[in-house]
Amino acid sequence: MPTAAGKCYLIGAGPGDPGLLTLRGRERLRVADLVLYDYLVNPQILKFAKPGAELVCLGRHGRGHGRLLDQEEVHRRMVAAARAGQVVARLKGGDPAIFGRTAEEIAALEEARISYEVIPGVSAAQAASAYAGFPLTNRASAAGVAFITGQLCSDKQDASLDLEPLARFPGTLVFYMGVSSAAEWAAELISHGKPSETPVAVVRHASLPQQQVHTTTLQELPRLIQSINLRPPAIIIVGDAVAARGSMDWFAARPLFGRTVLVTRPVHQAEALAELLAESGAAVMFQPAIEIGPPQNWAAVDAAIERLSQFDWLVFSSANGVHGFLQRLGRHRLDLRALRDAKLAVIGPATAEALSEYHLRADLQPDEYVAESLAKALLSGAGAQRMLLLRASRGREVLAEELSAAGAVVEQVIVYESRDVTTADAEVTAALREGRIDWITVTSSAIARALMGLFGQDLRRAKLAAISPLTASVLGDAGYQAAAVADQYTSRGLFDAILRAEPGIARPQRHQERPCPE
Repeated sequence: MPTAAGKCYLIGAGPGDPGLLTLRGRERLRVADLVLYDYLVNPQILKFAKPGAELVCLGRHGRGHGRLLDQEEVHRRMVAAARAGQVVARLKGGDPAIFGRTAEEIAALEEARISYEVIPGVSAAQAASAYAGFPLTNRASAAGVAFITGQLCSDKQDASLDLEPLARFPGTLVFYMGVSSAAEWAAELISHGKPSETPVAVVRHASLPQQQVHTTTLQELPRLIQSINLRPPAIIIVGDAVAARGSMDWFAARPLFGRTVLVTRPVHQAEALAELLAESGAAVMFQPAIEIGPPQNWAAVDAAIERLSQFDWLVFSSANGVHGFLQRLGRHRLDLRALRDAKLAVIGPATAEALSEYHLRADLQPDEYVAESLAKALLSGAGAQRMLLLRASRGREVLAEELSAAGAVVEQVIVYESRDVTTADAEVTAALREGRIDWITVTSSAIARALMGLFGQDLRRAKLAAISPLTASVLGDAGYQAAAVADQYTSRGLFDAILRAEPGIARPQRHQERPCPE
């Protein structure tokens, strides 16, 4: 029986696409205190780890992924953490049961009497097959499939694999870790009777936006690998099932496949836009340009809350303002009934949606999502009115100025602070400088200015997509031309603008879908 209070989960992270992580794997990752993950695990999967969890990359020599841990050290880390009462997630690429050294780790856990669970994942072979369109089995020509580690196929190794039976295998051969030894095992398969013209597919980075697919024959495989300087990770599929590939490459046919887009919104607001981009095939990178937090002093907000009955309008210029104000209202032990005397105005659909999360409906929303249009709509009513503007620590003053000039009694309070991020992620900086980022999304004037501070002239190395003409003008005034400008100031509108600017992509139709917060 287990003797430690902790537990270890051996979790298959899948082949790369974060969407292929199983629900069970995500659930257990969320409770882990220590996450030991393979260097090939997509970093985006780590966002499912609980806040404060210790994340340890097992590394690889010369790859900049942290110190390389040998297998015995991995065992020691798992056992020590579990004995200390921690929950451990051993996050493995693909499926733990396929060339993942899981048997060794289970043996170490059982010897230490540590409780464990194995959570399967989508294997690299399955992903290579599905995402490249090659079936692993075929009713007519592939009655089975064999998974083979290429590390045992070299004559230089003492324990080389006997390939004679595999040459006669009536199905598909899938080689893991077989790139460096391909010349040896391909020649041996042919020498044992495997036809030299047998179709072969090489799939690199399966399921990821940078996926590459090459087709050849068994005889030409070594020459292909040498000619394109192919490097791992790659799956090599050998057999007639490869010839049954569909005529349309569904994965690579997505409109933004092969493009890399940098999303610069605060982390808690980046998901909607990132999902649209990823679904269209883009590789999405993240670099928040600003951070959102509470104001340094709540005194002015608290004073306004005590006088809510005096205001005719509560005016929200962003979704962040909605959340900041209504959450503060709860701190006063007040509920939505405290808003009964005021009408609610919002600058755009995202702000209206934020209100709806609190079961509130906006009384006014302008047709154009800018401060000038909101001011005009508010002033359409008769007589002087008292208005409470719930805003960020910085931003345009045009709304307050126009309302005040027209005779409204305006009071402004800061319900959240917007601060520039001053240090960029090293990987993002390198990708931008090396020209590996195609688009940078710019979703506010504040983000535009912050990006200039983060990257300076390097911003010119990618195309800029602005969420509105106003944001584009901020970029333009500083000498940075936006290559795409949304005509609907939402996350969908920005996404559509990028599609319109991409050559060879049909102009997208307008959609009324979930907007991004202003």
